[in-house]
Amino acid sequence: MRLTKRLAIAATVTVLSALSSVALAADKLIIGTEGAYPPFNNLQADGTVTGFDIDIAKALCDEMKVECTFVTQDWDGIIPALQAKKFDAIIASMSITDERKEKVDFTDKYYNTGPAIAVAKDSPLTEGTEAGLDGKTLGAQASTTHSNYAEAHFKKSELKLYPTSEEYKLDLINGRIDGVIDDVVVLSEWVKSKDGDCCKILAALPVDPVINGAGAGIAIRKGEDALREKFNAAIKAIRANGKYKEINDKYFDFDVYGG
Repeated sequence: MRLTKRLAIAATVTVLSALSSVALAADKLIIGTEGAYPPFNNLQADGTVTGFDIDIAKALCDEMKVECTFVTQDWDGIIPALQAKKFDAIIASMSITDERKEKVDFTDKYYNTGPAIAVAKDSPLTEGTEAGLDGKTLGAQASTTHSNYAEAHFKKSELKLYPTSEEYKLDLINGRIDGVIDDVVVLSEWVKSKDGDCCKILAALPVDPVINGAGAGIAIRKGEDALREKFNAAIKAIRANGKYKEINDKYFDFDVYGG
C-alpha cells in the first residue's frame, strides 16, 4: 500500500510539474519576423527589430499578458522555421492567402494595403499596366504576393527576383531594372526617405483578392487554435481601446487597417 501511495504521489508531482511547465511556456512567446521590410519590420545595427509589425506584436503580447521575444529569419525560410518550432508565431506583414493556408493557420488581419509600382524619377514610363510595362524589367522580392502579382498581371515584363527588398531598391537606384513592385506603403515610405529620393510611385495597383489575400495576418502552426484565438481577441482589444490607433499614427497618416 505504501509503495502504491508513493507511486501515486510521484505521478501527481510529475503531472503537476508538466502542467507548470506548460503554464510557464504559455506565458512566453517567441515571435518570428523578417527584419528587412521597413516601415513594418527592420533590423537595427544594435540587433533590435523595430517597425509597425513589432509595435503591434508588443501591444498584442501586453494585451495577452505574455512575455514576447523576437527573432529574425530570412523570408524564404520563415514558414519552414515556424513549422520547425523555432518560434511560435510569424508577425512579418504576411498576407493571408489560400496557398499559405495550406501550410499555416492565420489570425484575423491586423492591416490591409495593396500593391504599387515604383520607378526612377526620370523614368519615361507613364502607366502601371501590362501594356505600359511591355518589355521592361520589374524587380520584386521572391516568394511574396507581389512577385506572384507581377507574374500574373505583367506577363510582358521580365521579372527579376531578390531575397529582400533592399536588393531590388539598389538595382532600381543604379538603373539595372526599370521598376519594382511591392506594398504601396513600403514603396511610398521609401520614396519619401533620403534613400529613396531617386524614385517615385508610378501607380497604385488594383488588389487581386486571390493573390493579395485578405490582408496581413499572424501565422501560427496548424492546429494551434487556442493561440490563434488569443491573438484574435487581442487584435480586437487593441482596436477598441485605442492602442492600435496610437501605433498606426506613429507610422502613417492614414488608417492602415484598411477595409
